[in-house]
Order: sequence, then C-alpha cells, then structure tokens
Amino acid sequence: MTAEPIAATRPRNRKQLIVGAAGRVFSERGYHAASMEEIAAAVGITATALYRHFPNKYALFAECANVMVDRLVATLDELPPEADPRELLGAVTRVAVEHRASGGLYRWEARYLKAEDRRLLKGKFARVVGRVSEAVRREHPLPDVPLRAVAALGVIGSVTQHHNAIARRRLEEVLLTSALRVAASAPASAVNAPRPVELPAPPVPRTRRAQILAAAIPLFARDGFAKVTNGQIAQAVGIAPSALYRHYATKTDILVAACLQAAGLLAQAVERSLDEVGDPRDAVAALAAAYVGYSFEHTALTSVAEAEVAGLPDDLRQPLILAQREHIAVWEQHLLLARPELDARQARVLVHAGFGVVVEAGRRLRWRDSAEHRSAVTALVVRALGL
Repeated sequence: MTAEPIAATRPRNRKQLIVGAAGRVFSERGYHAASMEEIAAAVGITATALYRHFPNKYALFAECANVMVDRLVATLDELPPEADPRELLGAVTRVAVEHRASGGLYRWEARYLKAEDRRLLKGKFARVVGRVSEAVRREHPLPDVPLRAVAALGVIGSVTQHHNAIARRRLEEVLLTSALRVAASAPASAVNAPRPVELPAPPVPRTRRAQILAAAIPLFARDGFAKVTNGQIAQAVGIAPSALYRHYATKTDILVAACLQAAGLLAQAVERSLDEVGDPRDAVAALAAAYVGYSFEHTALTSVAEAEVAGLPDDLRQPLILAQREHIAVWEQHLLLARPELDARQARVLVHAGFGVVVEAGRRLRWRDSAEHRSAVTALVVRALGL
C-alpha cells in the first residue's frame, strides 16, 4: 500500500518571514528597484502567495519601515521608568543588531512613505528619543541633552548601514560603549577644535552638462531619484527635456555623476584635513572636522550619494563602493594609530558609528550650518571614536 503524500504546511510565521526578507531586499536594492517577485523568491514562495499577505509593494514597504521602531518602542516600554542610559541604550543596541540587515530603511528610504505614514513613523522615533533623553538628563545633566541622545542613537543605528563581520557580543559592546560616551559628553568641550580646513567647493556649473547636474542634485535630495522626472530637471535648467539627452543618455547617468562628484569632493576634503598633521589623535579629529564640515556644506549632495547608491546597477555601483571603502580605510588607519588597543574590525565599526552621529545630529540641527553646530557635532564624533 502506497502512503499518501503529506501536504506541505504553511509556516505560522510566514508574514514575519516575508517582512524580514522584504526588509533585507529593500535595504540592499532600494524601494523602487526591489520587486515583489524578488521578495517572494527570497522567502521561497510565489508572488501570488505573497499578495495574500500584502496587497501591494507599498503596503509591504510601510510594514518593513516600522519593524525596528516598533520593536524599539515595545522594548523600551518594558523597562522601568527609572532605567538608566546603560539599560536603555543596551536594549536599543540589542534590537538594532538583531535587525541590522533591514533596520536602516528609516534613514533614507522612509522618504518614499506617504505623508501620514511618515508622520506616524517620525512620532514613534520621537518616543524613543524622548525616553533616552530623559535618562540622559537624569544621569548627565549637561547642555544639549536631545542632541546627545540622538547622537548616541546614531551610533547604534549605524550598524544597519554596513556589513562588517564581527562577533555579535563584541559588536554590541563596541556600539554600547561608544553610545554611552556620546551620551555623557558635553559637545562644546569634548574635543579641542582642529585647525580650520578649507573645504573644496563643487565646480561652478559653467557648461550645460554641469548645470543639469547642479539642478538635479537638490531635486534628487528632496523627492528621491525615482520620483524626479527628466521634465522637472529640464525645467529647473530652463531647457527642453529632449535637450537633456545631448549631455546624459539616461537619468541614471546624472545620478552616477552626482555620486562621483560627492566621492571626489570628500576625497579632497580628507587630503586637505590631513595636510601637515602628524599626531594620530589630531589626525582623527581633523578627519572628523572635515567630514562634519563637508556634510553640513554639501547636505543635498551627501544625502543623494548615501541614499541612492544602493539602487544603481552593479556595474555602476562598484566604483562608488570602492571609493567608500578607501575613505573608510583612511579613517581606520588613523584610528588604529590613535587607539592601538583596537583591532581592525572594532575600528571599522567605530568609524561607521562616527558617520551615524553626523547623520542623526545633523538632522536634529536641521543641517543649519554654523561654526557652533560644526564644533558640537565634531566633538560628538570624536567621543564616539573613543578619543
């Protein structure tokens, strides 16, 4: 007698599996480049089965964008009201590391949420920031409490932006220690200001090609690459849409040019910051000041380069990734000289933590450029690095 085949059972947590896989795909490919078919394949189901759980890609994306913050809110709600910064930031660190593959959607991709969904997401993060701020204020009643709180969270959130291989316990320890240093510091006095560095300016758009690039960058930064049309870019330049194609074959070519310009300007800033700097600690402080200054001065260009590179085709993305790695390697080299007790993996995590401070502190300050803001954020970066 032949046994009847056993029907495959649907896992009870299939929706959770879908959200986890989708978060990874959205993080790696960007919202617009990712497809429902690609997500379904990552789960091991058909696209038809995927649509039983989510009616469209946007609904799935909105769910993914809220995964980390919902977990953060729930985790912090479980802690007593008197919990100290170590307890709170330790809990945040564990959640961030657990969801590092998909938790970074909120940083760049959340701009593709509808206004109401974006408002709700922002409100949830405000609850997290408020809870951390209260604990920091109790334990470290120094100036700039909210700035220090978001900077500490930026340290922890940085783990979602890279794939450095490091043991989980060590990763959590490095992030938490860095975040606690930031939370406990007084930004205005945490670091001696390095000598001023004259940052490179974008080339003056004297040619039509340069004018197109200069017009496209703020549009990409405001609305996202996928939403901007060639017609909008042409209108901003004052030319017919068909004239764009004489200078750029596709809109993607404009984006690549923007990313290359960002990489070039940042490389120049690094070179200038390290000129005639001998002491390793001074070199790290100079790198921090240059990166902060660059981020405040070229906010639109920086956000475009950071947010859109994931959606580029592999062959166009590779040179940009190599440029990013070279930039990080410079930081890593000088940080290891300044802190020889670190190993290379720890140093790399801390470098990304410093970048996370700049993103979140800059947003908190609404990227209002001033010597005071640059000094405060530079100080927090240096503290994040352990100097």
